[in-house]
Amino acid sequence: MEITCHRCHQTVEAENCYCPACGLPQLQYTADGAAGQPQSEQEEGQERDAGSVNWKPALRAALLLAVPAGILSSERSPVSGLGLLWMSTAAALTVALYVRRQQPAWITLGVGARIGMVTGLLGGWLAFGVSGGALFVERYLLHQSSRIDAEWKIAVDFNQQMVQQAASGMSQADAAQWQAICAPILAFMLKPEGHAGWLVFFLVRNSLFLIFFAVVGGALGARLMARSRRPEI
Repeated sequence: MEITCHRCHQTVEAENCYCPACGLPQLQYTADGAAGQPQSEQEEGQERDAGSVNWKPALRAALLLAVPAGILSSERSPVSGLGLLWMSTAAALTVALYVRRQQPAWITLGVGARIGMVTGLLGGWLAFGVSGGALFVERYLLHQSSRIDAEWKIAVDFNQQMVQQAASGMSQADAAQWQAICAPILAFMLKPEGHAGWLVFFLVRNSLFLIFFAVVGGALGARLMARSRRPEI
């Protein structure tokens, strides 16, 4: 048995709850003419579907796009400066791919944000692993430790100059207190454990930023998909 959509007048199979063309919920009828499930109940079910995630296809889509985004966002990538853009775009595309495969009537911002967060977790920690692995290879396998330490010392010396420049504009007492606070930190940064600790902090911070922007990108992707798919009732 086929019925006609009340909005776009396209043919709808009797077993379909929504019009495949415009997504409008359809009132169902049984074979003997009795009314089936009320439209309000169908809309409630549609709202529940819009707020839930089928995680198996969502994870497949997230993995497909998080891997290239994570690699591009790693510190050893020549385009790592655009890492936040890569990750937010990957999250939005993950939501779009999920919607295309699952064909929900519409999708909520919360679902988009959750899918984006999973994409960010996969991509962010992949970026962390690629960056850390590249540093390990350079230091211990390619024997570039002297170059890495020299570059780090230049960075610490630059920070020390900034501390001294800031102290020059203070009173003698404030400058002495400022240098007393900063001197142990700079000395610790020159130690191997300080160098390693700062690198780990830097990579974790970048991963957290990637996750945050992936959540934003996923929510934005859901917003764009909802505009194009949500029926006007």
